[in-house]
Amino acid sequence: MAAASSPHSSTAEAPVLLLLGSGDRRYREYIVAAISRHFRLWLLDAHEPSWQLPYVEGASLLDTKSLVELVAEAEKVMQQLPVAGVFTYDESLVHVAARLAESLGFPGSAPDAVLACRDKATTRARLTAADVPQPACTPVSTAAEARSAADSTGYPVVVKARGLAGSLGVVRADHGDAVEAAFEAASSAKWPGVPRYEADVLVEEYLTGPEISIDAVVVDGVCTPMIVARKQVGMDPYFEETGHTVDAADPLLHDAELLDQLHRIHKVLGFEHGATHTEFKLTPVGPRLVEINARLGGDFIPLIGMLATGTDPAVAAAHVAAGLTPDTAPKAQRTAAIRFLYPQHDCEAVEVTVRTDLFGPTVHSAVATAGPGTRLALPPRAYMNRYGYVIAVGENHAQVTADMAAAPMLVDMRSRPLTD
Repeated sequence: MAAASSPHSSTAEAPVLLLLGSGDRRYREYIVAAISRHFRLWLLDAHEPSWQLPYVEGASLLDTKSLVELVAEAEKVMQQLPVAGVFTYDESLVHVAARLAESLGFPGSAPDAVLACRDKATTRARLTAADVPQPACTPVSTAAEARSAADSTGYPVVVKARGLAGSLGVVRADHGDAVEAAFEAASSAKWPGVPRYEADVLVEEYLTGPEISIDAVVVDGVCTPMIVARKQVGMDPYFEETGHTVDAADPLLHDAELLDQLHRIHKVLGFEHGATHTEFKLTPVGPRLVEINARLGGDFIPLIGMLATGTDPAVAAAHVAAGLTPDTAPKAQRTAAIRFLYPQHDCEAVEVTVRTDLFGPTVHSAVATAGPGTRLALPPRAYMNRYGYVIAVGENHAQVTADMAAAPMLVDMRSRPLTD
């Protein structure tokens, strides 16, 4: 256990949150920075801290999967500081974070409810039993079982990894011969810390229509949606996430059928306190759940939500974790969007350049995420291998859309094909 030399916290009187895990600096530093302006943070992590140090009061290096170690270390911190809650945005740590909060008597949803969100098969089973409309879903262990389930469901089907998120290992299969390859892609997709199951792959009815996500905070069973993000995907038959758009005035924030399903899903799963990221397809017969995650959205969705509305979903989630009333009211009416840039084929980056001279009027930032020598492979060999991203924000929705269409020109990459 070590104290940081220059904490970023706003005041010495600010409440303390135990931050469980910190993740990839490129995608998560903005959350830690924002929360540290409202709370003092103590980091519990499995990796030696570096970039996190300016934002935290101190850090503890430990096994973040061990509840025994977490409780022991948290109790040491609580002897020194007024800890108010446990906070994480890491998908692989949401369950142990819920167990830690429960063990220490801090606010949070029951671990069983969090686990029901993590395990897509349990999510489907509980919601189906409660008559919440769901696509047909069958857990399978082998390619033969997947083929049989797909034949019964009817084509096309979606084959997906049971415990992953972010569209990793999600494949559409249009006919029986495609199911075996889809099963292999889904079963081989991995992410650190994500559990595996005996029946580790799901075969689901294919849903048509636009895909959206809702980031919400839940306090005492009351679910308050803060942002709707409209998702873009690519690399068919895979569902690689290529962008998100948030409009602070999105009419879906007031759609009665969508909100009714959102509330029913949380109630059935028993999720009563915390932050969630829930994904839907807007099908011709109404909204249908894709998945629910017991955490903030990834892919900078909280950031573009804050840019669009002027209210930060990450800060609101931290307040809920501390047992405080969050501010969820929008302060602005803007559109914000992000586009992720992928190569056309498997390659190695030679040079990546941000073209600031080509920025349109609403471009907020353009970032190169790959440097010389970075290997970029596409699904099914690898996922989320992006070489850059562009964010735009403005009051003119059409101009934001136009600037996003030009995103590939704003981060220029020279590359060479991979030879292996």
